[in-house]
Amino acid sequence: MDQTSIERRHDQPAVRIEGVDLSLGTGAARVHILKNVSLQIARGEAVGLVGPSGSGKSTLLMVMAGVERPNKGRVVIAGQDLTGLNEDALARFRGRAVGIVFQSFHLIPTMTALENVAIPLELAGRDDALARAKAELESVGLGERLEHYPAQLSGGEQQRVALARALAPDPAILLADEPTGNLDETTGREIMDLLFAKRAERGATLVIVTHDPALVRRCDRSVRMHSGVLEEVGVQETAGASGR
Repeated sequence: MDQTSIERRHDQPAVRIEGVDLSLGTGAARVHILKNVSLQIARGEAVGLVGPSGSGKSTLLMVMAGVERPNKGRVVIAGQDLTGLNEDALARFRGRAVGIVFQSFHLIPTMTALENVAIPLELAGRDDALARAKAELESVGLGERLEHYPAQLSGGEQQRVALARALAPDPAILLADEPTGNLDETTGREIMDLLFAKRAERGATLVIVTHDPALVRRCDRSVRMHSGVLEEVGVQETAGASGR
């Protein structure tokens, strides 16, 4: 890629979604989950995705990650059009450009914290996978827990491992699906502080699915979904309307 192409890509929004429709299931069981969704998110912006359960928030997040494929529309993430990519290309793209943090951590129980963070880097062909994983775990305060398995870690520590795993490739986009949903209030606040600190430190774009008003208030703006339709609203308005 020449310098002009790189500069052009840098000028693009981090997320550009145009006219996305997505349905799952077949026949009478087919459900229309996303309905003509269009959204742009600037580079470095933090956006909260809010709305009632079943409104399509998590599905939209997975569309951004290239995990779910829309039936119609265009998805451009970090300058990469995902629309025509095959599964291998999508996996490679996620491995270098997108970090995902889930509510339920999604750690491999038979692997140590270090291995959980290193494995995606190894699969992406990184020669420095173990060193990078160690540095990332140290950066989230788990330097003394490298050889511990998930069952030996608290919920907050497991989410720190998951965050280190998401951050390790130095992705342009961080996607978080209810990142504090399985944690007590104090631990959730610590994870929230760490997530926003890391986002600021690296200049990453952050998109969070959440019902937590405190988390929404920390975002630059919020986007409400209802029955698969997207509606942008002010942060304070959303924060007041998004109780657990």
